[in-house]
Amino acid sequence: MKALILAAGYATRLYPLTKEFPKPLLKVRGRPMINYIADKVSGIADVDEIIVVTNSKFCKDFLSWAKSFKCGKKIRIVDDLTKNLSDRRGAVGDMKFALDKVKIKDDLLVVGGDNLITDGLNKFINFARKAAGPSVGVYDIKHKREAANYGVVKLDRFKRIADFKEKPKKPASTLVAMCLYYFPRESLGLLKEYIQENKGKLDATGFYIDWLRNRVPVYGFVFRGTWYDIGDRKFYNRANKSTLPN
Repeated sequence: MKALILAAGYATRLYPLTKEFPKPLLKVRGRPMINYIADKVSGIADVDEIIVVTNSKFCKDFLSWAKSFKCGKKIRIVDDLTKNLSDRRGAVGDMKFALDKVKIKDDLLVVGGDNLITDGLNKFINFARKAAGPSVGVYDIKHKREAANYGVVKLDRFKRIADFKEKPKKPASTLVAMCLYYFPRESLGLLKEYIQENKGKLDATGFYIDWLRNRVPVYGFVFRGTWYDIGDRKFYNRANKSTLPN
């Protein structure tokens, strides 16, 4: 299994902190944010390589990080060849770029580079493999007002995603999709098909998941711990006051 960490965004909502520094390398409780993610990923025995896709502006920062961070797994840094906000590929575009660049043909775990979770990932992987289909990490954010900022999920009794709305004005539930996905190797080719049909919707991964669930069963695994989606200063400050281990 390969693990892909998405770290090619420009994080304008965190300016000036991220104007000249990548968000996943910002420190949370004394450690770069990406360390927590890589620690969780490296705890999955079947993962044999961690791939970090970033941009040309911050590629050197991640290369330096990869040299200093030790987790027992091979780490590869991939430059998506973009240099600023105007030519960014978007999260879906970066997934496709990394798949092609590394020639990934294994099962794939995808994690957003600004997602911090207290739970381990092995239960999620076990769930996804038992379901034998693409799977999404889901979190109960408790408040519909906050859910409106995310992809809102409805699960059926088989834990399949029965409905998905990206940032709805009136969320039907408080279950939201985390930027955490498992794609079996046989489903990877569908990403190319999606991009050919939806070239204007490459930034939010939720649009891809909504498209995908209408073609193959997509499952949702509800995490029970704590999740921090570091989108702006408020959530970044909240994470720094959290009980994440140092």
